[in-house]
Amino acid sequence: MININNLTKKYGKLVANDDISLQLRVGELGVLLGPNGAGKSTLIKSICGLLHFTGNITIDNHENRSLEAKKILGYAPEIAMPYPMLTISEHMEFIARAYRMDETWKDRAESLLTRFELDDKANKLGKELSKGMKQKLSICCAMLPDPKVIIFDEPLSGLDPHGIRQLQRAIEEMRTAGKSVLVSTHMIDTVEDSWDVTFIMKKGQMIRECRRADQSESLEDIYFSLFDEVEIES
Repeated sequence: MININNLTKKYGKLVANDDISLQLRVGELGVLLGPNGAGKSTLIKSICGLLHFTGNITIDNHENRSLEAKKILGYAPEIAMPYPMLTISEHMEFIARAYRMDETWKDRAESLLTRFELDDKANKLGKELSKGMKQKLSICCAMLPDPKVIIFDEPLSGLDPHGIRQLQRAIEEMRTAGKSVLVSTHMIDTVEDSWDVTFIMKKGQMIRECRRADQSESLEDIYFSLFDEVEIES
């Protein structure tokens, strides 16, 4: 569903992503791991068409910057930045209009806001939201169009225990429904029981790709075998 071939992204002389290739298949939960500065967010932004790069990225066989790819892609960024003067409900309407959803979007929006405990805050402005509420709104906006492919960049940051549980359940539901999900996270324990493929990055390079069916070790053990304590804390 996501295919990346020889992706390189540079900021001047800094190589943020160095000749990366990977594949996330239909119905897979992919996990992107690596210490801070490994290039995970740059990779995600490149997939979403937010950065220029060399190489090739396709989403369901569509070039990632194409309208066809954008129609089937959902994205929740690492730092949620809602429009300060739009309410929660207006954010949902904005997404629905952008994706040209039919009127059933209202029922889906209500269900998502209820699930993430935002339904009673639907009239709050973006500038009035706490960090956790901003994160929940970002997740709801990404999920509203029911995309075939959805990417979460550090989605658990700022979430309360209820939000974490609901997101985990939602990801599992999407995976069961045949959607492809890519999650970048530092909280390995939250994906330990559900991942299908893990991509581990270091200093802009993909240093290991693991498929769950081929592994006897836990994801945590695999990760920590590749990094010493100093590297992980840096």
